[in-house]
Amino acid sequence: MSVTQQYLLDTYRARQHGEPAPPAPGTHDWRVVREWRGRREFAAVLAGRPARGRLRSALRRRLSHRARAAG
Repeated sequence: MSVTQQYLLDTYRARQHGEPAPPAPGTHDWRVVREWRGRREFAAVLAGRPARGRLRSALRRRLSHRARAAG
């Protein structure tokens, strides 16, 4: 069963029982992504790591190391 079919079935059942319809699939996707990012940053701070720019700084270190090894 696809997500859309499950949503339609849930909506039908909710209507039969007089309950509010469930949110459409994908409605809260960006909220979930923002919450996940916030938890990841919070965990980084608790671990003593920088919360932002970790990937960029890791790439910068890696590239500068390669440049020194080649030069």
